[in-house]
Amino acid sequence: MPRPTVAQLTYGSCTVVLSTLAMLLLSQTSSGPAVAVIAVAAVALGVLVAMTVPAPRRTPVIVARSATEEPAVASVAAAAHEAVREPSAR
Repeated sequence: MPRPTVAQLTYGSCTVVLSTLAMLLLSQTSSGPAVAVIAVAAVALGVLVAMTVPAPRRTPVIVARSATEEPAVASVAAAAHEAVREPSAR
């Protein structure tokens, strides 16, 4: 499972804090069980928001090809690991 990004953590945390405050102010409750239900609902909402933030995508690199070859796609990491060939000195 991939690790959450900074944006996902930020959006999720802000959602938990703001939704908890909003629900507590709107419900005007002070009993323990009601506060616990609101806290659980806020955490669930925060997780939902964090999971729906789109993760950054890796874009493929199109490799040059001849007319007879099939199109080839290589990842950025594979392109970075290719050896650089320098012309030989004579």
